[in-house]
Amino acid sequence: MYEKMKDDYKIAFVRGATTATGNSVEEIEDAVVELINELMSRNNLIKTNLLAITFTSTKDLNACFPASIARKLNKLDSVAFLDCQQMYVSNDIKFCIRIMAQVLLPPNFLVKHPYLRGAAKLRPDRC
Repeated sequence: MYEKMKDDYKIAFVRGATTATGNSVEEIEDAVVELINELMSRNNLIKTNLLAITFTSTKDLNACFPASIARKLNKLDSVAFLDCQQMYVSNDIKFCIRIMAQVLLPPNFLVKHPYLRGAAKLRPDRC
């Protein structure tokens, strides 16, 4: 994990996405927890290096807010979260949750964008 002074870091943006298996709190929670854990592990992040995450979800997900799940995860209460509805496109992936995370990373670190489950086909170049 990176524990240098924050002055040694750069602000980076990490994109990612996953799919829930359905529209229940449990199914959304399972997908969000996996996505946030992958975001953090693939990029060697500690919670103090995670600044903000914007979530979007397709219109078929309305059982809960993904940000409310992430906020409770690993005590990420100091992270700024925002939920938005993804623009509707008729042939979009069902039950899709996308993220854009603002993080602090060491200079020259190769960002690893987590695209999981059914969302892997959105960016096969990043899977």
